[in-house]
Amino acid sequence: MGSKKQSHFFAYISKIRWIQRWGMKRNTINENVMEHSWEVATIAHALALIHQRCFNGDIDANQLATAALYHDCSEVITGDMPSPIKYHSSAIKDAYKAIEQQAEDELVALLPTELQDDFSLVMIEKNLSEKQHTFIKAADTLSAFLKCQSELTAGNQEFSKAAEDIAKRLEELKLPEIQYFLDVFAPSYRLTLDELLRR
Repeated sequence: MGSKKQSHFFAYISKIRWIQRWGMKRNTINENVMEHSWEVATIAHALALIHQRCFNGDIDANQLATAALYHDCSEVITGDMPSPIKYHSSAIKDAYKAIEQQAEDELVALLPTELQDDFSLVMIEKNLSEKQHTFIKAADTLSAFLKCQSELTAGNQEFSKAAEDIAKRLEELKLPEIQYFLDVFAPSYRLTLDELLRR
């Protein structure tokens, strides 16, 4: 096969473990972007299967989970911008979106040429279908909702307004798959490990 040119891609994106989320709030439980990405991927996978099995939908659960796993990798370049700032105005939102797109392109360009097309299908947001984007957004919002609930359960009222806003955003998505997840899976998040083991 001969020698291959080295790629910094995976070493680079592994640094997302050092990017903390919710930077403008006092956190009881710290969360980094790598942890968040894993949770979003598992929730997205579940939502896709719920969509298929319970609502006669058609979406590739594995491809969706993969795209969700990579959905915040651009933050290794941009950092995690808190939502109140990101959506403060249309000018800031549009500027940040352009920066995110540039970061995605730069990350894919780090890959060997023969892998770039495959990764661009799951890493470049504009290459995702509207349906994929909607389900990843739903999973991302559910993850944020669960984070807020865990902080409130720990007595941290810093997250009370965020919890209200995120619950409203979940409603606005109008996906029955979200309600299914909230009804079937979300209540258990309030339990301790000991309580889970006893059930």
